[in-house]
Amino acid sequence: MRDPVVPAVTDDVGARMGVTDAHLHLWDLQQSPYAWLAGAPEALRRTGEWSMVRDGLAALDVTRVILVQADDTPADTAHLQRTARAIEAEGTGTSAATPRVTADVVGWLPLEDPDAVADALADPAVTDHLVGVRHLVHDEPDPGFLERPAVGRSLELLAAAGLPLDVPDAFPRHMEQVVRLAAAHPELTLVLDHLGKPPLGDGAQMGVWRAALERIAAAPRTVAKLSGLATSGNGAFAPAVAAALELFGPARLMVGSDWPIAPSAFTLDGFSPLLSHVRAQLAGDDEALGEVLRGTAERVYRRAGSSGETGETGSPGETGETG
Repeated sequence: MRDPVVPAVTDDVGARMGVTDAHLHLWDLQQSPYAWLAGAPEALRRTGEWSMVRDGLAALDVTRVILVQADDTPADTAHLQRTARAIEAEGTGTSAATPRVTADVVGWLPLEDPDAVADALADPAVTDHLVGVRHLVHDEPDPGFLERPAVGRSLELLAAAGLPLDVPDAFPRHMEQVVRLAAAHPELTLVLDHLGKPPLGDGAQMGVWRAALERIAAAPRTVAKLSGLATSGNGAFAPAVAAALELFGPARLMVGSDWPIAPSAFTLDGFSPLLSHVRAQLAGDDEALGEVLRGTAERVYRRAGSSGETGETGSPGETGETG
């Protein structure tokens, strides 16, 4: 199994920290069907390209992006892999002083076919830039998809390869399922996208969500993304961020833009306030801030077949430091 332990990322006091956008969508309507867009707001029903968000992310100090699949097809994942290579080839923005961006992919694999997954993981072309796997379970007619025996065998293959599984939009249908998956696959890192999409603004349901989040956080190989919150419930994300920091801690949290999904589609008007809020909440603790802004993502999202620091395999929250 690939060792997920790498040193914690720290910056000199007062230095501007680079950010990993751990949840960026770039879809091309000519490459894959994206059937779910038919029911999405009309403003989202167009292609989203790197050139449309590149400079905005550079202004927010983003130096690494995780391109996340938006269709359960090989074509969408292949598109993201081509895009990741192109991003790394070009650098960022128009300024020579802007640092080069690293790009990786959370892609799709046919989890219901473990033989096909095994073949895919052995194929360098399929695993190029691949750092995780996701399936749009919230769109699956079968709410128990991730607990099918065949899918379970595929999840064991992901664990053996050191690849995490992202779980999207989990509340309410999949929150308890994440808890069960963590128990059934203790070596698999599970990433809760968007904090499960908490019902922000609904006091009673927020209590239900928090209780479920606490059960998820109790599993040591679970991590969560502070992402997609501006379009969750009423968008008032401060209570959800506070709960996540309390239950997971900074070393098991990462930030993501969820672009182009935002209160105003194809803008960063949800991500910029989130970054400002996180920086304010963790002001004075550069180590904790560095974890949330990029350290957790560096440990969790590592390319298939990459080697890390020597030592025993640890949980995503371990920083590799002694003492």
